[in-house]
Amino acid sequence: MNIGIIVAMDKELSLLLPLIKNVTETSINGFTFHDGTLENHHVTVVRCGIGKVNAAIGTMTLLDGFHPSLVINTGVAGGTGATNILDIVVADRIAYHDVWCGPETLLGQAAGCPPAFISEVEPHTLHGLNVKRGLIASGDVFVADEQTVNRILSLYPDALAVDMESAAIAHVCHVKKVRFMCIRVISDTPGAADNISQYENFWSDAPAQTFDVLRSILKRL
Repeated sequence: MNIGIIVAMDKELSLLLPLIKNVTETSINGFTFHDGTLENHHVTVVRCGIGKVNAAIGTMTLLDGFHPSLVINTGVAGGTGATNILDIVVADRIAYHDVWCGPETLLGQAAGCPPAFISEVEPHTLHGLNVKRGLIASGDVFVADEQTVNRILSLYPDALAVDMESAAIAHVCHVKKVRFMCIRVISDTPGAADNISQYENFWSDAPAQTFDVLRSILKRL
């Protein structure tokens, strides 16, 4: 299976690339794509950059240039109080928390799209894995305070995590009719007194097995 893998930041990419075998690089539209093999799948890995616009451009470039049959977004996310640092969240749904397109749509719903995008995960691929399943809320803001978390939870009481890219990636995949999956590791708890230090220390504390769930899922596809 040809699989595209998207991360947002260099720190995430540096954890993922050592797992890829026989890597070659291609540059398109200012993005560097890393082709190789992971768990017997051909994968194309790209760092899209932070935020929805970067994520959308990177995803479209990936789809048009490499034609993956599945796109996986992975990396870090903030918690909402329902998760702990280093918990792995495999989304079942992805939704915008900062979108409203007018009276004919719901809060969080992009025009012409469903209220939430589906993260397509076959149940057998998660069997026996220590992960949490639920909604990830996505928007163009680094969530660092309790007030913002509470606003997001007022829209999505069951949200497990927040990020800045996954809804845009899911949106592009929805338009292009490409399967999408999102796997995130919780790096910090927005609103906690030491939220920023949690986020900064996460990168030195995070174990190499951060992407073990990704590898386990790929083995089962």
